[in-house]
Amino acid sequence: MVPKLQGMEAETVVELLGMAGRRRSLPIVVCCGMRDELDAVCSAVSNLTCISIAALYSDLAKSERALILDKFRQATTKWNQNVPVQSEDEEETRKEEQKSEMIIVTDACLPLLASGESPISARILINYELPTKKETYMRRMTTCLAADGIVINMVVGGEVVTLKSIEENSSLVIEEMPMHVSFRVHRLEILDMHSPDGIK
Repeated sequence: MVPKLQGMEAETVVELLGMAGRRRSLPIVVCCGMRDELDAVCSAVSNLTCISIAALYSDLAKSERALILDKFRQATTKWNQNVPVQSEDEEETRKEEQKSEMIIVTDACLPLLASGESPISARILINYELPTKKETYMRRMTTCLAADGIVINMVVGGEVVTLKSIEENSSLVIEEMPMHVSFRVHRLEILDMHSPDGIK
């Protein structure tokens, strides 16, 4: 859980992604409730050069949607391969290729498992807007998060009760994220954040 001040959501997510994006090829999904929120996030993060950004929205052509999802799945495959760090010259050559990969998506455009789409298995799932229903929260995790992934919930004071209710009704353990966040060379470590391992 990441506390955020009302009206400062975009600033908070930019700061968070600016740090997370330093990890090469890191697969990230940001979930929003509505198209307006998606547009706000896209605008806020557009200048982050360390991340390749794509958005899934309702009027996106089917072929474009498929390309975005396929590219993201390639990023998750690369992440899971744990490719060793290259030399400085090789790193520069492959700089574009090694950007973190991020999809910003609304609930209406999550992968459709019932229609044959596969989950996209992000390493980090950021709930930019906290769902009010447990079912929506769990659907985001089921369709977007790897089994060993991490969820970051951005909340304002009034949403803490909702988050606690989701926690109690879904057998999850959700902790407040400390200010210290550490990104190591081969393994991402974000301290004391919510992991889905406790789902029952």
